[in-house]
Amino acid sequence: MRIGVDARYLSHGLVGGVHTYLTLLAPALIARARDAEIFLYADAKAPFELDLATLPANVTVRLLPYRNALSALKLDWTLRDAMAQDHLDVAHFPANFGFAPRGVRSVITLHDAINILPLWEILAGHEKRPQTMAMMTYLHVVSTLALRRADAVITVSEYSKREIVRRSGLPADRVIPVLYGPSSLFHRIEDRARLDEVCARLAVRPPFLLADAIKNPAVIARAWPQLPDELRAKYKVLFFSRRIEPPAAVQEMVTAGHAQVLIRPERTDLAALYNLADGFLFPSLYEGLGLPPIEAMKCGAPVIASDRGSVPEVVGDAGIVIDAVDDEALATAITRLLQDYTFHRELQMRGFVRAEEFSWPKPADRTLEVYRYALGAPAGDRAKTARAIT
Repeated sequence: MRIGVDARYLSHGLVGGVHTYLTLLAPALIARARDAEIFLYADAKAPFELDLATLPANVTVRLLPYRNALSALKLDWTLRDAMAQDHLDVAHFPANFGFAPRGVRSVITLHDAINILPLWEILAGHEKRPQTMAMMTYLHVVSTLALRRADAVITVSEYSKREIVRRSGLPADRVIPVLYGPSSLFHRIEDRARLDEVCARLAVRPPFLLADAIKNPAVIARAWPQLPDELRAKYKVLFFSRRIEPPAAVQEMVTAGHAQVLIRPERTDLAALYNLADGFLFPSLYEGLGLPPIEAMKCGAPVIASDRGSVPEVVGDAGIVIDAVDDEALATAITRLLQDYTFHRELQMRGFVRAEEFSWPKPADRTLEVYRYALGAPAGDRAKTARAIT
């Protein structure tokens, strides 16, 4: 099998969900597909993130020209010309859209249904700057076109599958959920000296609860005053943020002395913080997958999460699931987690077990099965094959 993967997210210097997905998927595919020829297509915008010198002989990296932002848009449409020269069997596009050469089977990873919603609905949910509106319109158009042409669609949860099928009208057997977990960097750390070093360097003092600053922090801010006085005196919320300026609710908690913010901590430091936290708060309003709760569970931080999107599917019975906007329920859950040691320990143990269900290389093996499905499962067997993958 000759496999091509659009790997431009590994040469763009970006962060975010698609980048994380590809940084996990590409090495795992290389390790698990020793009998295949693998072609990774990137560009020269930034240094390629995989070490070219250590790639096995069955892996070829094609670095395509990049001059400016228009180069990326051009490659969206001309990448298939480069792929055609390698006589691929299947082309995988991990970033929601892409177009395979004629005669090559196409697999799209559509992380959620956002890009294929009605355009008015997409634009209503984003800032109204011309550049933003133009980009969201473009992503809607190319994602919708690519989805219609795809031989198989990978998505990241059963919830996302249901939404994609509902919004697109695609046959359910063509949309295959492949859930995945975080990097092996996220694990239980027993080295107390290492944890102490992270605390000292980041000026962090336990005990604290950890939370993502951009995932509905307003409900945390409303819940915090409802905690018992002794808990508010003892604990703070430690927010990590991808944005330089966190939301107003976070800044208000910091000003009041109830929270601290770390801007873009390194992933190794974030793993240490999960290990140090007495719990992880994730009241997200929407997730296609929701990787942070799995990261937390792998590191031993019990999870309190929302009931929205795929989050309940990911957390299962290994965490506390509440209404995403119910501050009273959140306050009650935090109080029980911090006051009931037996319950705290039970959730921690459940979390370790639950997180293993998403561990690599299982998602890479399932992805290879999707490639085989796209390449030639007989029409009568496609639904059966799709069910077997998941």
